[in-house]
Amino acid sequence: MQIVLLSGGSGKRLWPLSNEIRSKAFLRLLPTEAGGMESMIERVCRGLEEVGLLDSSCIVTHRSQVEITRKSVGAQVPLLAEPQKRGTFTAVALAASYLHSVKGMDSKEIVVVIPVDSYVETSFFKQLHQFPSVLAESQADIALIGVLPEFPSTQFGYILPGEGSGVGGTSFLNVKQFAEKPNESTAAEFISQGGLWNCGVFSCSLGYLLSSMVERDLPVDYLEFMEHYDQLPERSFDYEVLEHTRRAVVIPYIGVWADIGSWDALVPHLQGRVIGIGSISEDSKGTHLINELSCPVHIIGAPGLIVASGPDGILVAGIEQAKRIKQKLEGPAAKPMIEEKRWGSSRILDFSRTAAGIEVTTSKITILAGEHTSYHFHRHTKEVWSFLSGNGEYRMNGHLHAVAAGDTVTVPAGTKHGLRAITALELIIIELLEFPEVDDYVRVSAEWEGEDSFLDDLG
Repeated sequence: MQIVLLSGGSGKRLWPLSNEIRSKAFLRLLPTEAGGMESMIERVCRGLEEVGLLDSSCIVTHRSQVEITRKSVGAQVPLLAEPQKRGTFTAVALAASYLHSVKGMDSKEIVVVIPVDSYVETSFFKQLHQFPSVLAESQADIALIGVLPEFPSTQFGYILPGEGSGVGGTSFLNVKQFAEKPNESTAAEFISQGGLWNCGVFSCSLGYLLSSMVERDLPVDYLEFMEHYDQLPERSFDYEVLEHTRRAVVIPYIGVWADIGSWDALVPHLQGRVIGIGSISEDSKGTHLINELSCPVHIIGAPGLIVASGPDGILVAGIEQAKRIKQKLEGPAAKPMIEEKRWGSSRILDFSRTAAGIEVTTSKITILAGEHTSYHFHRHTKEVWSFLSGNGEYRMNGHLHAVAAGDTVTVPAGTKHGLRAITALELIIIELLEFPEVDDYVRVSAEWEGEDSFLDDLG
C-alpha cells in the first residue's frame, strides 16, 4: 500500500501567518505531548510513522513549497514538485505516473490519498490499513473514509451511504451520492439520512488511476507527464473521477477529525490564548493572540477576537468573521515576507525601488548549523552580505572562503555562490535587482561539494 500526501493551499485562510509559500499545513502552532509545537504536516507524518506507513509515502506539492516541505519532513519522504498548481486530479495523476514509471509498481498496488492538513488521531491512521481488504471484498473502484458529522457544516462535502457490509470486523457502506458543501438545511437533511463528512481521504488501485489518465489522453510516464504539465487544465479529483465512479464504498470513522483551515476552527487546538510577545486583559473573554513579531501586542477590553501579527501583516477580527479575510486577499498574491527553507529561514525587513528602477530588498537570513544554501547565481542581482553571528564558509566561483560575525561580502551579478553554516549563521543580505521583470535565479547544484552533481527533488 502506498500513501500519497497532497500538499498545497493559497495561504489565505490563516493570513497573515500563512502565505503562498508557508500555507496553513506548515504553521507550527499545534501542541505536542512533549510540550513543544508542531505543524499539521509534521503531525500527519508522525501519525503515519506510528502505524508503519511513512516509509511507503510520498508528497505532492508545488515547487514553491519544496524547501519548506523538506524542512518539515526531512529527507525520508520523496517529494514530487508540481511546476504549476493544476488541482487535485492532476496532483494525484502525477503521483500515479511516479509510482508507475519511476518506482515500477504493479497496477494492483493500493494507493491511499490523504491531505497533509488532516487533523486526526492515531486511530484514524490505523484505519487506513483496512483499505486493501475493503476494496478486495467490495470489488469497488474507490473506497473512502467518511467522518460521522458533529453538526450540519456547510464547509464540507457529504457522502450519502446506502446498504452496508463488512469484512474481518470492518464495516463499509455503498455510496449512493456525493454532495459538495450544501447549505445548512440541506446539510441537516443529509445528516438525518446518515450522511458522512467527506474528509478527502480515499483509496483505489494504481491501475484505476492510470486508466483514468489514459481515458483523458494523459501520459502515464512521469517525465512525459511533467513535460505536459504547463498545458494541463485545472482539475478536481472529486469532479473529474469520484462523482463518475461506477461503484464506491465508504468506511465510517468515529473519532477526532477536524478541518482547521480557519481561525475559528484553529483556536480550540492551540496551547493557550497567547502565543508570542503580548498579553490579553481578563475582560477580553474568548480573544486569542498569535504574534510572530518582535514587538509586543497588548489587547485590552476586546472580547471575541483573533489578533494575528506577522511579517506579512496584522489581522484583527471577530473569530467567527475572520474567514472573510480570504475575500480581502483576492487578486495576485503579495510577495511573502517570510519563507522557511530546508536550510533555515529568510525574512524581508525592507523593500524599495530606486529612481533608476532598481529593486532593493533587505532580508535577515538564518542558516542552521551544518546546513547550506544551493550553489547558484543571479543574472541581474548584486548582493551584499553582512554577518551578524556565527561561523561558516562560502563558495564563490569554485573558491572556498571562511566567514564569521562582522564580515562583509559582496557578490556581483552572475557570480556563482553558496553559503554554509558551521555554527548557526545570522546575516543581513541586501539585494539590488537591476531588471525585475527578468527570471533572475539559476541553480547550479543543490549539493555543497561541487557543480557537477545536481541534486534536486523529483520534478
